[in-house]
Amino acid sequence: MCGIAGIYAYHDAAAPAEPAELLAIRDHMSARGPDGAGEWWSADRRLALAHRRLAIIDLSELGAQPMASRDGRYHVSFNGEIYNHPELRRELEADGVVYVSGSDTETLLHLYARDGAAMLKQLRGMFTLAIWDTQAQTLFLARDPYGIKPLYYANDGWTMRFASQVKALLAGGKISSEPEPAGVVGFKLWGHVPEPFTLYREIRALPAGHCMWVDRWGPRVPERYHHVAEVYSQASRQNHSAKVDREEVIRAAVRDSIRAHLLADVEVGVFLSAGIDSGAILGVVSEFAARRPRAITLSFEEFRGSAEDEAPLAADVARLYGAEHLVRHVGQTEFNADLPALLDAMDQPSIDGVNTWFVSKAAREVGLKVALSGLGGDELLAGYPSFIDVPRWHRRFGPVAGVPGVGLLAQRILPLLFPGLLRKQPKSAFMLRYAATWEGSYLLKRGLFLPDELHQQLDADLLREGLRRLQPLSRLRASLTPDPASDNARVAALESCHYMRDQLLRDSDWAGMAHSLEIRTPLVDSHLLGRLAPIVGALQPGEGKRALAQTPSVALPASVADRAKTGFGVPTGAWLASALEKSSGSAGLSKGQASRGWSGFVLDRQSPVVGTA
Repeated sequence: MCGIAGIYAYHDAAAPAEPAELLAIRDHMSARGPDGAGEWWSADRRLALAHRRLAIIDLSELGAQPMASRDGRYHVSFNGEIYNHPELRRELEADGVVYVSGSDTETLLHLYARDGAAMLKQLRGMFTLAIWDTQAQTLFLARDPYGIKPLYYANDGWTMRFASQVKALLAGGKISSEPEPAGVVGFKLWGHVPEPFTLYREIRALPAGHCMWVDRWGPRVPERYHHVAEVYSQASRQNHSAKVDREEVIRAAVRDSIRAHLLADVEVGVFLSAGIDSGAILGVVSEFAARRPRAITLSFEEFRGSAEDEAPLAADVARLYGAEHLVRHVGQTEFNADLPALLDAMDQPSIDGVNTWFVSKAAREVGLKVALSGLGGDELLAGYPSFIDVPRWHRRFGPVAGVPGVGLLAQRILPLLFPGLLRKQPKSAFMLRYAATWEGSYLLKRGLFLPDELHQQLDADLLREGLRRLQPLSRLRASLTPDPASDNARVAALESCHYMRDQLLRDSDWAGMAHSLEIRTPLVDSHLLGRLAPIVGALQPGEGKRALAQTPSVALPASVADRAKTGFGVPTGAWLASALEKSSGSAGLSKGQASRGWSGFVLDRQSPVVGTA
C-alpha cells in the first residue's frame, strides 16, 4: 500500500515537468508511505513517476518503486496489493520469466509486457497503477474493479498530472481550486462526493474498473474493463441448479477470499466489532494465520451498557477464536485533540470515517501495518434494510408514480394534508415522484436530501449547474445497466457502486493511510463477487448474513449472529454539542446542527462547501 504520483507534459509546447512540483505532490502523501520514497524521470524530462512506499510484500529494497523492467522498457508506480501474485508468478516463471524480487509490483511489469491491458482481468486485488512504456511513449493508468484504491488526475490540455489524493495534486501548486458544482451538489445529496467528480473542476477520479492511456495527444477516454451490474447480469443468464447449497457456496467463497487477503510479509490484524462480518473474518483468520491474530475494538464510555457498546460481545468472539483482543477506549478529549489532524487527512468531505480514523490509529499504535475490515458484507449478502425497502417502495408506489404529473401533484398536496407526517419524514412527499424507477427509489433511501430540497441549502445558480453536470438519477441508472435481473442484485449493484465505493471505501483509504495502515476488505473482492453473483438474487432476508456467520469452522455464537444490526458508530453528536458549548462555534455549527451528529456538517476545512448536510 502506497501513494503514487506522476506528471506527463505530453504536448510539444508544454514545459517539462518540474521536480519541485513532483516532490510536493509525492511528499504530501508521506503518511501513505513512510518506508521509502522514489522518483523516476524520462530522458527528455517530460514524464516523471513518483512513489511513497508502505512495505508489505518483499520488505527489501528490491521492492522499491518506481520499478523498471529488466530491459528498461517499462516503469511502474503502483499502489495496492495483488493477492494472487504467487499464482501469477508461478505461471510467469513457467513461461520463462526470471524474477529479481519477491514483490507483486514486479509481477505487474511482467504481466503488462506479456498481455498489455488484458492483464487487468487476471488481477485479484486492490490497486491503482501507472505504467510508462518508453518504446511506445504511452502512459497506462488503471484502477481496481471495485475502486478500493483511489486515483485522481488533472489535465489542462498540455500536461497530465495524477496522484492517490486530491489534496496532493493541489499541493503541487499548478491546479486551480475552483469548485466543481457537481461535487458540491453530490455531497449535499449523499454526504460524499460522487466519482468521477471531486470538489474541484480540474480534478477527476479515474472511475473504478477503468483504465486509461495517455499519449502525445493527451489522455484518451477511460475504458471500462469491469462493471458490477454486468457481473450480476451475466450470472442471471447462467443455468443454476435449484438444489445448490447457498450456504456452502458462501462459506467456500468467503473462506477463499479471506485466505487470499492474508498474503503479506508483515502481521495482519483484524478490526473487530460485535457484528457478523468482522467476527466471521476473525474466525477464518484464526484458522489460516501463521500466528495468533490480534483484533482491535473501539470502546466509548458514552455507549457503556447499551446495545451500541461493541466491546463485550467482541471480547466473546475474540475468546472463541483465541485472538489477542485489544480494546481501545476513545473519549471526547481525544476526539477534540484529533479533530484538526482528522480534517487535514480527509481528502474529500465525508459525513463518516471517524470510527475508521480511531480504529486505524489504535491498530498502528500497536505496530500493525495491515488490518482486515468487514466492510462489504452487507452490500454483497443483502444485509442492509435497503434490500427490503427499495424493492417494496418501487413495487408499492411505482405504478402510481409512473403516471405523468402524479408525483408533482402529490408533492404539492401532501404537505397540506399531512403536515405532521412530513415534519418527521420530509421525503414522504416525494415518494410518488421518485418511486417509479429503481434509481429513484434508491435515492429516496440513501439521499440525505433530494434534489428538490436543495434550494434551501445552496445558491440557485450553483444548484442548477451542479444538477445539470451531476445528473444524479442518470448516474444511478448507469449502475443498473445492464439490468442485474433481480431485486437483490439491483440493490447490491447500487449499494456497491455508490454508498460503498464513494463513502465507505474512500473513508477507509484516507483514514487508514493517515496512520500508515493498509486496510484490506476481503468481502469486497471481484473474484468473490463472481462466485456469489449467481446466488445473490435468490437470497432471502437474513439468509446471506446467517450463512456468513457459519463461515468459520466454529460458527459465530447466536449472541452475535442474531443480534440486531446497530452499525459501527462514534458518539460524535454529543461530543460536538459539548464542544460548541465551550466555544464560539468556530467549526461553523449551531447547536441544532451539532445535535444531528457527525452528518451535520462539512468536515473538510479546505473545501469550498460551507453549511450543513
